[in-house]
Amino acid sequence: MDIATVVDLGHQALWMTVIISAPLLGVGLAVGLVIGIFQAATSINEATLSFIPKVAALAITLSIVGGWQLGMLVDYTRGILHRIPTLFN
Repeated sequence: MDIATVVDLGHQALWMTVIISAPLLGVGLAVGLVIGIFQAATSINEATLSFIPKVAALAITLSIVGGWQLGMLVDYTRGILHRIPTLFN
């Protein structure tokens, strides 16, 4: 196995991590930003005000995109497992 193959496998792994985590991170960022603006506008500094909506939004997002995320992981794992015989030639 040469260096280019190792770099390619690492690149694919990192890119898959970015793709799979992007929906949850994006929703968490958006909800946090909206709640932060709301807290700044109303001068309400309650920690649970930002925590509970984020958890609820992330749970809803995970229920919507969780199947897609799992499918992507399964496809990636199958691809890696199918490449194993060709890696050590």
